Amino acid sequence: MLNAPHHTRVRRSLGNVFDRNSLAGMRASVERTTTRLLDRFETELADGPADFCALVSEELPVITIGEWLQLPSADYSLLRSLTHDQVYTQELFPTPSQLTISDESTRQLREYFTALVSERRRKPGNDPVSSWLRIWDEQEPDREAADEAVYALALFMVLAALETTSHVLSSAVRLLLEHPRQMNWLRVHPEQIPDAIDEALRYDAPIHMISRVAPEDTELAGVTVRKNEMVQLMVGAAHHDPNHYAAPEIFDIRRRAAHLSFGGGIHYCLGNALARMEAECLLTGLLERLPGLRISAPPVWEPRVAFRRLVTLPVVRV
Repeated sequence: MLNAPHHTRVRRSLGNVFDRNSLAGMRASVERTTTRLLDRFETELADGPADFCALVSEELPVITIGEWLQLPSADYSLLRSLTHDQVYTQELFPTPSQLTISDESTRQLREYFTALVSERRRKPGNDPVSSWLRIWDEQEPDREAADEAVYALALFMVLAALETTSHVLSSAVRLLLEHPRQMNWLRVHPEQIPDAIDEALRYDAPIHMISRVAPEDTELAGVTVRKNEMVQLMVGAAHHDPNHYAAPEIFDIRRRAAHLSFGGGIHYCLGNALARMEAECLLTGLLERLPGLRISAPPVWEPRVAFRRLVTLPVVRV
């Protein structure tokens, strides 16, 4: 929601947090977590249908970002639940009851991350929050303002990392299970997993509506947009535009085409490489270990417009 120069200042304070070296350091941990989750998933499958969302796709993102921020693992379930509820406020037409739920989750998240920032200020370490505090202390003489900036960053990291990445994981697996021939081909050609992830991102983006605020008066497709007015970019619809994609209604993992699932320009998703890495680790492990999977009952979706979420994805092994 920010434009320059405020956006520039905030983004610069983060640096390239998920650069190649950082991701290389995180990969072993993500692979271990993936193995542990798939072990549990496989055990559940031995007794019948198992919910991929509850056992895998909801777990991997919160463990990954939680370990990175050095949060207590006992808090993961709470943060996941609050994140699910908070995003209602970012929907296109939220109901009054949804806004009430979102407001309460926002209050609890603020309480949690304000306490986290205070704790890291008292006992700084080698974690990202402590690092951001040091950076903001150097450029912001007002300590309260610095704490507020770091609070916003920590909260943003969790909100951005959980809901969207969970959907990337569950959606990619769902689409592959619905297209078993492509899944079998991918099992023989695992080097194409990144292309399969991109096609899943195009076909069913984790966010179907992206908000942008105009920095100045402009004209967009013949419509005048005034400075500070908000524009909603309907990414999900754009990804199925036949003027830009051949047969957009077809899921094709060998398709190579650009998409807007991570935004663009100065707002390009900061964690896109981390989300891709989590998806690569998961699909690699799933394809190697668990052949013969199929969807055992219709998946259940959260009724949303902007933030996509699979609530359940029942899977059985045959």
